[in-house]
Amino acid sequence: MTIITVRAAGDSAAVEAELQSLGAWLEDDRVVRRHVRGELGSSLAPVPGQQGDGIDILSLVLSSGLGAASLAAAVASWRSTRTPSPTLVVQRPDGTRVEISGHSQEEAEKLMRSLLNDGEGPGGSAA
Repeated sequence: MTIITVRAAGDSAAVEAELQSLGAWLEDDRVVRRHVRGELGSSLAPVPGQQGDGIDILSLVLSSGLGAASLAAAVASWRSTRTPSPTLVVQRPDGTRVEISGHSQEEAEKLMRSLLNDGEGPGGSAA
């Protein structure tokens, strides 16, 4: 099992909406949803007595049965439906990350595959 995090660029309301949309897109994909569990959250630690921060991160728990190409294709397809396509930063637990910004669907898919295949996790080998 691997956990990756996804962040979107923009103001807090736009970021939250984009991450919710991506999470719903992945849940609707019949291939991906069997192997991915998404959770929206904040990257900031909660402060006692305060309401909390907005959602700025989508954590994805990936099972070993998911191929990197399937997840990469799903994320790239989702970006192609957004106008403009949002900038995403996708990060592995070891800190390795890629920024997907303004790229074609094919380039976005290639960046996602390279990140997922470069480390431990779906479709990849141990680093």
